[in-house]
Amino acid sequence: MSTLRTALPEIVTATVPGPKAQEVIARRKEAIPNAIGCAYPVVIEKGDGAMIQDVDGNKFLDWIGGVGVLNAGFTHPEVVEAVKAQAEKYFHGMQNIVTHEGYVALAEKMNEIVPVRGDKKKTFFANSGAEADENAVKVAKAYTKRPNIIVFSGAFHGRTMLTMSMTSKKAYAVGMGPFPDGVYRAQFPYLYRKPEGMPEEAAIAYYAETIEKVFEECSPAQYVAAIVVEPLQGEGGFIPAPIEWVKAVRKICDEHGILLVADEVQTGFCRTGKMFASEYWAEAGAAPDIMTSAKSIAAGLPLSAITAREEIMDAVLPGTIGGTFSGNPLACAAALKVIEIMQRDDFAGRSMEIGKKVMRRYGEWKEKYEVVGDVRGLGGMIGLEFVKDKASKEPNAEIVKAIVQEAAQHGLMVENAGIYGNVIRFLAPLVMTDEQLEAGLTILENAIKACM
Repeated sequence: MSTLRTALPEIVTATVPGPKAQEVIARRKEAIPNAIGCAYPVVIEKGDGAMIQDVDGNKFLDWIGGVGVLNAGFTHPEVVEAVKAQAEKYFHGMQNIVTHEGYVALAEKMNEIVPVRGDKKKTFFANSGAEADENAVKVAKAYTKRPNIIVFSGAFHGRTMLTMSMTSKKAYAVGMGPFPDGVYRAQFPYLYRKPEGMPEEAAIAYYAETIEKVFEECSPAQYVAAIVVEPLQGEGGFIPAPIEWVKAVRKICDEHGILLVADEVQTGFCRTGKMFASEYWAEAGAAPDIMTSAKSIAAGLPLSAITAREEIMDAVLPGTIGGTFSGNPLACAAALKVIEIMQRDDFAGRSMEIGKKVMRRYGEWKEKYEVVGDVRGLGGMIGLEFVKDKASKEPNAEIVKAIVQEAAQHGLMVENAGIYGNVIRFLAPLVMTDEQLEAGLTILENAIKACM
């Protein structure tokens, strides 16, 4: 085990970024489009576990994890060996041309563990979360023979032309229209900001009724192929979908022959205390029909998956799904090893353990600090929402920006989220040590106090 894997945050340069990092960041500015923004003063030299060492020797605890990609850490040794072993055989084998066994084995494993409806399931692979979501919509349209879909306020599904349309926050789509037709939006149950004075039970019904309004005002139900939901919104502010609301959505789908799609790009692979957050749905009798996953599936190699029952998948016409690099052999080898490790070492249990500690500390901060408005999440996927004051709940994006920079100066990387940019997300690799967790919580609390 490398010393970096168990190291604590440590800044050794007089400034952050240090001189070597400054040089690379200057080169980046000249060579890479400004639109690919980066707010962090970090130039990675190596990573292990939940830790980054930069080119100047500074050590950072990473609570962003490649935005949810590194649940198994930066360089898990068993994954490294699995990829090396595959690389010695062949790098590429397009599934439309030759069958490579890793693709088949990974599809079999996904069919075994993904909690979608149906006894017989099938899976195919793409390269990114956006591709997975776009393919899920294609599959839903092929099966239902319907043209439209429903998505939600706060949703993020990607940056392709279709998924930009599906994504709620149009800062991700400025100047990119016109967008595809047939994408309609209902209200996601953001309970912290529900109508004032409305009881939670009434709010669940209120948000479900916004789907019925879409049927009335935008697309009759008989033309809707799918309703696409994140079990816990990522970019939208780390907002869990209440189970009672999910059950109501499932009922609406069943009444109208609509497929329920769970976008688990960010929530999957033990992030929420289950292998997939849809397991919570399945336990409540509201399993989705199609599930997409990506990010932590292959420990950093590009891979995403689309899983559904056989009758749905086999309604798709030949030639309409697939792609050159989809299900790349190296990525499949990594994913098979990642799933094996996560099941063997109970990453879901570790996610719950980490989540309980973080929720406890965040809850204390909510009591202590006027700027902490709400704390919410599932397992190790937790949002910390900042406000100007608790009474008004006015979003406080300014303090979040300041906290992100202040924490980085002390060796902790955190990222914002939310429709107002006023949420700090917790997406730390699940291989983080208890000592690193405590160090990170201390840095974050100190940053909050420094920025108030």
